[in-house]
Amino acid sequence: QVQLVESGGGLVQAGGSLRLSCVASGRISSITDMGWYRQLPGAQRELVATITSGGSTKYADSVKGRFTISRENTKNAMYLQMNSLKPEDTAVYYCNAYLLLLPYWGQGTQVTVSS
Repeated sequence: QVQLVESGGGLVQAGGSLRLSCVASGRISSITDMGWYRQLPGAQRELVATITSGGSTKYADSVKGRFTISRENTKNAMYLQMNSLKPEDTAVYYCNAYLLLLPYWGQGTQVTVSS
């Protein structure tokens, strides 16, 4: 089992920045890929960015060049640096981790970008 706790969401003006954090606890040595997803009310959860245990990253086209995912294994943490935020980035952001091919999710953190 893995527990994931996100933090760092909030309200920011368009063009601003936020940094999301996700701290993992539990069977952290077995975690492989991690990622950030986001979801609007009534919509499907969508991928924002992923990072492998080796540090390889992947981004949704909509955030490339603006968001940076990183991982600090010594602190069991993952981050999402979000720059040049747009109103369309408004969503609940979820931390995700895979343990033995099973996905685990955090509780989500709200990001609201005002125009």
